[in-house]
Amino acid sequence: MSLDRAPSSLPGVRYGAVARMADARGAFRELWRADAFGTIDPGDAGADPSAAPTFVQANLSTSAPGVLRGLHYHRRQLDYWVVASGRAFVALVDLRPILRGTGDQPVVETRELLEDEWVVIPAGVAHGFLALESLGMLYLVTNPYDGSDELGFAWDDPIAGVGWPAVDSTADGRPIVSDRDRTAPTLADLVVRLRHGGQ
Repeated sequence: MSLDRAPSSLPGVRYGAVARMADARGAFRELWRADAFGTIDPGDAGADPSAAPTFVQANLSTSAPGVLRGLHYHRRQLDYWVVASGRAFVALVDLRPILRGTGDQPVVETRELLEDEWVVIPAGVAHGFLALESLGMLYLVTNPYDGSDELGFAWDDPIAGVGWPAVDSTADGRPIVSDRDRTAPTLADLVVRLRHGGQ
């Protein structure tokens, strides 16, 4: 199913690539297979320790160059992203040390993912991506859509300090974002809400 990539510094995050078999007719890619993926750790999925999490929903998003989606955060969901087409600049912001009281700063990791490359993102790690070119992103998740677990914070929050690349296609070099992402709270506000059990 996959070809390994350089390891992540964040616990539970994994990178790899799917193998592509191509000939003159086109190509075939096996994007996911249960026995190759392995068992999902309940902690990585934000699930009860006695649970046996599995993927329950698959989504495909398409983004024009310069579109940024994020930074989104889930307490009860593991994501598996595969770049179906294009290139993405992926940003992961690990909030687990802050929320556990073992650190006062988030741990940020960025990486460019090319077509056929994938990343596994455990619960507790905020995530977002910038489409560096026309992008198709497939993602499998361990929880069906639940609005109460659709959290996040501003993509340009200075505490996280993600080094997003400038966007060539906009006049000010800033990405194209949704209303939801444009009005997202600060990281500090999100952490306060999470520590106090708020939605």
